[in-house]
Amino acid sequence: MQEAYSHELSSAGFWPGGAGIDFAAFYSYAYPQPAGFRGLRVEPNEAYFDATLGEFLLPYEAVRTSKDPDAALMAFLQSTYRAAATCGDWDRAALECPIGQPGVPRPLQADDL
Repeated sequence: MQEAYSHELSSAGFWPGGAGIDFAAFYSYAYPQPAGFRGLRVEPNEAYFDATLGEFLLPYEAVRTSKDPDAALMAFLQSTYRAAATCGDWDRAALECPIGQPGVPRPLQADDL
């Protein structure tokens, strides 16, 4: 954890509730939080920035009741990452790769070794 927080990062996960929220939710935050991050609009519409927690939240119920739960969650994860990368002026070409196929590991590239 010490090494992870010594660099800029985008983190996301699931929280069952408690310690600040009384409902289950997916969360996403950037550390350190770049200027403008909290003010950006993310997807889907039910997602919002919680100023007390300092992170974006997407209630589990919104995902569960969505017509396409997988797409709703992926939109949240991708849009909050884009918000962090854009506001943090990250070198996205060096950080990003195409989305793979579930259950199929991507082949290693020479520069991955």
